[in-house]
Amino acid sequence: MKIRPTLCMTIAAALVAGGCGSSGERAEKPTTEPRQAARGDRPAGPVRITELRERAIATLTELSVDIDPQVRANVLEALVVAPARLEPIAAAGLRDSNEGVRAVAAMAVGKARLTRLASAVEPLLSDPSPRVQTSAIYAMRRLGLEADPSPLASFALGDPRPSVRAHAVWALGELGDRSALPLLREAAAKPMPRAGDAEVRLMRLQVAEAMLKLGDDDQLHPLHAALFVSRPEHLETAALAAQILGEVGNRSSIPDLRNLAVYRDEQGNQMPAEVRLAAAGALARLGQTDGAFIAEEYASHASPLVRAQAAVVFGETAGPTNVARLEGLLRDPDERVRVAAAAGVLRYAERSAGR
Repeated sequence: MKIRPTLCMTIAAALVAGGCGSSGERAEKPTTEPRQAARGDRPAGPVRITELRERAIATLTELSVDIDPQVRANVLEALVVAPARLEPIAAAGLRDSNEGVRAVAAMAVGKARLTRLASAVEPLLSDPSPRVQTSAIYAMRRLGLEADPSPLASFALGDPRPSVRAHAVWALGELGDRSALPLLREAAAKPMPRAGDAEVRLMRLQVAEAMLKLGDDDQLHPLHAALFVSRPEHLETAALAAQILGEVGNRSSIPDLRNLAVYRDEQGNQMPAEVRLAAAGALARLGQTDGAFIAEEYASHASPLVRAQAAVVFGETAGPTNVARLEGLLRDPDERVRVAAAAGVLRYAERSAGR
């Protein structure tokens, strides 16, 4: 995850790019369509939400064959909440020529527990890509099938690439085996001489997340500390820490996340859009669904990835214009924004249905 001009928000981004960011930069076009749509918002009843959900799924299905592997990967992530619609797209993703897409497809199979795709995942245990192997091990074990987890230790401790280590660490945390805690402590302490300082900081936060998922509550301390930004190069660390605290459900972080979202320095400057949106998204996952006003500020931002991040926040929060905003963003000229808007619609529909 990088805050350069934009912040990439998903594991998919890291897997496809071998780090964060897009597989190719497109022109960054501002859009005014979502703002126009919001003026005519009407109550979002069950019929309207159901119709919008079907439009979102149709958008994702269309973009599942996009030329950009990042878009294909994000489609897979978005459809995890709709397993029946995900299955044929995941089956194709497991055969994708891009290793990042294969990795995300296997991860999606495990998350959605698509048992009928187990035979298609199994060959990926021998894939030449460590990222794909990691996802395949995760998927097989989530499906209740045999898969040797020992490569995860090798990747977490020995691979020179922080993105590979981070993905292995993520899988260890998700699989829930507390016996992995000593290995994770070693991974946090192990030097990465070929990585930059920023990559090392992010990697260590991801190790803290995995350890926290395995019951080591002491890891909350470095995550909370990372929310307090003292230097510009720590902004991306703060954004990642916010995301993690929301993901693990740490309600004690709510005051600090609120401060991150609304903070102004002595000159009146706020945090960058990506950091504020990360905080708003984390607060939403912690049950504080009133952060739509932050997404509202960025719905027509010049950067597609900021608009995409705003779409995700609209899907997770409550606000009078959320549905109209998502409808407008589904028509955005940038494919990445349309995928994020479709994912936001699916999240909004799930929440509206009480799930």
